[in-house]
Amino acid sequence: MRKYFHIMAAFSNVSIFLVDDPEVADLTRLAITNEAISVSENAVCPGSPRLLTQKLTMQAGGNVSGDAVPVDVKKPTSYELLILAHERTSRTPSPLLGCNGDDDSEAESFKGGRTVEVDRETKERAFAWCRDFLSGAWKTIQIMDFQISIVSGGLSNLLYLCSLPDHLKSVGEEPRQVLLRIYGAILQGVDSLVLESVMFAILAERTLGPKLYGIFPEGRLEQYFPNTRMRTDQLSDADISAEIATKLARFHKMVMPFNKEPTWLFATINKYMDQVLTLTFTRDTHVKKYKKLMKHNLSTELKNLRELLAATPSPVVFCHNDVQEGNVLLLHRGDQSATDQLMLIDFEYSSYNYRGFDFGNHFCEWMYDYTYNQWPFYKATPEDYPSREQQLHFIRSYLKEHGGCGDESVDQRQMEEDIIVEANRYALASHFLWGLWSIIQAKLSKIEFGYMDYAQVRFDAYFKQKKLFS
Repeated sequence: MRKYFHIMAAFSNVSIFLVDDPEVADLTRLAITNEAISVSENAVCPGSPRLLTQKLTMQAGGNVSGDAVPVDVKKPTSYELLILAHERTSRTPSPLLGCNGDDDSEAESFKGGRTVEVDRETKERAFAWCRDFLSGAWKTIQIMDFQISIVSGGLSNLLYLCSLPDHLKSVGEEPRQVLLRIYGAILQGVDSLVLESVMFAILAERTLGPKLYGIFPEGRLEQYFPNTRMRTDQLSDADISAEIATKLARFHKMVMPFNKEPTWLFATINKYMDQVLTLTFTRDTHVKKYKKLMKHNLSTELKNLRELLAATPSPVVFCHNDVQEGNVLLLHRGDQSATDQLMLIDFEYSSYNYRGFDFGNHFCEWMYDYTYNQWPFYKATPEDYPSREQQLHFIRSYLKEHGGCGDESVDQRQMEEDIIVEANRYALASHFLWGLWSIIQAKLSKIEFGYMDYAQVRFDAYFKQKKLFS
């Protein structure tokens, strides 16, 4: 029987945690604001569906047992914020805990579309975070006046818009709206959230990303920009595509205080592969789809992919690694010029990596609409993959901002041709990475999304792309 740690509060005013992760089997205690929490090992698997609330995927401090009571989280000091973020990544409770209730009716379960209401526990926790981390009117607001709504489209995290009511006047310069991000299934490793927090702060200082208002083990509060949600079909708009290319070029030119070796891509793929090969599913539909995917002999396929990319020149730059329409804001700010309307957001996968991955990954995202409101909550349109001319338009806009390759002896046309090959071969890595990621999410995540179906779609696209560019 699966064992897990039930971390009991040894003092008041803390959250209750459930942890289920083989990497933390040696965990003995958790320190929050220098208070101790005792750990007791429990081998009984509770069956209550409240163990995992749909709206708090991978919550580290939620009301996760039937008799637990929501409690406030003490506001840590600045130093403790980073410590807490690091602590959380090594101790994320797994949604696998106590969940053997897989069934064969995923589509039937979500026939009404996505959830639009925020559950009571999430609202209470969001209210406490906004009250504790934000100043001014947020200190006096009552929970009945606290406004919160779901921001749809997140595949890794849960997103909420938190607002002050119109009738409550601001006290100072406190934000009237903030974006609450609750971390989902963190697959990037122990240090990923710490690095992202540092990265987020640096980009905010450079006005290249939203401001950071608060960070805590379960998530963070970010600046909310009034924006129009970008649609997938807008990625092919010539002006928008050119500006995304320009923004990406600026991103690539940044020097960040992180490891400059391009280890992220295959280290991540290898890690995901190891996890995928050991997964077991109980839902019949998942078992069938998993077996179908495993027939591809993914280990051999990965070896071939590595060899192909090793023979494909691509400079190492600081990459975003997830440039899709949901991570590009179309801003509504009057002080911006017509050529500066976009902002890249969501840096959880950013790292030094091969440039080709950002190109190829972005081109792949032209095909997938994640706003589709019926199961499986995405729509794949392979014919929307950018044409040669659309790719050249993007590449030329990128090179114009980036200043070319810096080598006047290189023919511009030949350079463009080389980048097309580079981008489309690295698109294979994008399909492979997110295909593996999605298989794992099918097991871990409680976000409303057809992860196993999406994995199949990505690997189908991989093999079609491979015939063209290998």
